Amino acid sequence: MALPTSSPSPRLDRFEQAMNSLYGSLVSIENPAEWTPPPKSGGHRGRYLWTDAFGVVNFLTMHHEYNICGIDKNIDNRYLVLADRLVQTVHDVLGRTRDGRSRLPGATDANPLGGGLRIGKLEDRGSDGDGQYHHYLTVWMFALNRMTRASGEMKYNRQAIQLAKAVHPKFFIDRAAAEPRMIWKMNMDLTAPMVRSEGNLDPIDGYVVFRLLQASSMEAGDGEVLAQEIGDYRRAMNRKGEHFVSSDPLDLGMTLWTAHWFSEQEYWATNLAEKCFEQIYNLFEINRYLERNIKFRLAFREFGTSMGIQCQSEANTEKDRSVNLKCYSDAIVAAWDPYMELSISDGLTPEDLRPITRVMYASALIPGAFRAGYLAKEPATAPEKHK
Repeated sequence: MALPTSSPSPRLDRFEQAMNSLYGSLVSIENPAEWTPPPKSGGHRGRYLWTDAFGVVNFLTMHHEYNICGIDKNIDNRYLVLADRLVQTVHDVLGRTRDGRSRLPGATDANPLGGGLRIGKLEDRGSDGDGQYHHYLTVWMFALNRMTRASGEMKYNRQAIQLAKAVHPKFFIDRAAAEPRMIWKMNMDLTAPMVRSEGNLDPIDGYVVFRLLQASSMEAGDGEVLAQEIGDYRRAMNRKGEHFVSSDPLDLGMTLWTAHWFSEQEYWATNLAEKCFEQIYNLFEINRYLERNIKFRLAFREFGTSMGIQCQSEANTEKDRSVNLKCYSDAIVAAWDPYMELSISDGLTPEDLRPITRVMYASALIPGAFRAGYLAKEPATAPEKHK
């Protein structure tokens, strides 16, 4: 199968263009510390948790590329400051009720995340209305952890742990049981389930992200603050047994991204990565997915696959087939490049999906801070105490 490989401009240029299209002209901001993110993330009151979580991590990638990698030694720390401003804005909007008058139940000024964070769905009610998703919350916790890794300030990781402690019990059924189950979606104040089924990746997401939070906590001398919660996720993973790998491009890519954190350390992650490799080959080579009419595909879901492949290929010290699969990652980006240039007016991407598409396009171009070890050497994770 002939795969598209050409790109119109250097990846960092396109990365910055994608971020500018969502957050405004970043280099022209005179005082980053006073910047207010424009309400363009595609959610209620302009904020959407998944999109802005990717936005935070992408800002950290820009900070690292410009300030650490020596591309422009004269640039200030604006992207690190902008990431902080985006964090504060999300907490102020999605950590409050929809009318903005009060914090979510359980939150205080000292603990603004004590009530979780709303998704930011436009609709108030209904099955697709506003509420709280476990997998959105863990992505936000990851973004806060990366803020600590990039800035050296523990306040972000501690905020993530406060969020973890607040929401974790709400998403479990029979938490103390030998085989606990999870809930996919809770209502806005975490008092009742909206969707009782268990998300495919929820136990794995929680297990990995909570391990990362705890590793940073231990490095700072705060201790194993999430040991019990990590044990809950491990038991939920054991209950599920062999993990299902979806053929949905976004689910597949995020599975591969999640597994890459432990794919050379723990059997479950190595095995899961292998299953992802097989699914990617089946999807793109056997089923010839990339030859389908692009009008019937969703760019942001494919960008998830691209990001996952790149993170996994960089994580493996031995050159295995994850590196060989990188051609599919490059082909996805190249296939969508022309449409990203015209994404404001071409009509190919629905208007409500343009913010998430742009921010994930940037992450597919340069996974950067989504990748283990990119910002700095990762702290050692504590050995498992719960089986």
